[in-house]
Amino acid sequence: MLNIGVILGSVREGRNGEAVAKWMVDFAQKRNDANYELVDLADYPLPLLGAPIEKDQEEKVGETIQAWKDKIASFDGFIIVAPEYNHAVGGALKNALDYLNPELNDKAAGFVGYGSLGGVRAHENLRLILGELQVADVRTAVTFSLMTDFENFSVFKPADYHENNANDMLDQLLKWSGALKAIRA
Repeated sequence: MLNIGVILGSVREGRNGEAVAKWMVDFAQKRNDANYELVDLADYPLPLLGAPIEKDQEEKVGETIQAWKDKIASFDGFIIVAPEYNHAVGGALKNALDYLNPELNDKAAGFVGYGSLGGVRAHENLRLILGELQVADVRTAVTFSLMTDFENFSVFKPADYHENNANDMLDQLLKWSGALKAIRA
């Protein structure tokens, strides 16, 4: 079975992404067609790439960076749960991706977004970033609107119709992840 990482791409306090990512993991696991694991960026406090690091923190930071790289390397494909901030992907997710390259090469990714327009502009931004990292992204995405899928913009209550897109995205992701796993072998 393929191993798919579901990356929660926000570290913001009070984030809506936690509920969205858990929904996606629960939905995907019910399919019994791959191993799905939630990967929370908040568990990997990565410094801004290139920023100075205090001497007494170098070892701890180095361990965090290596743990992040090792975790991502362990997957065959990814579902990136991304909020849209200012018409783009959030800074924490972009920074985390900047630490990676060979860990992502020749793998596939699908997108789950949320925001005023469902996170679609973050998805488009991610397509550019992941293209440079040699990741094949799938066409279908799951897009949750803050206006219609969240009560008071904070309580996640997704409409049932999102399940169709989620299934389509997962079908595409597993096909590409399986094909690319053969290439990596």
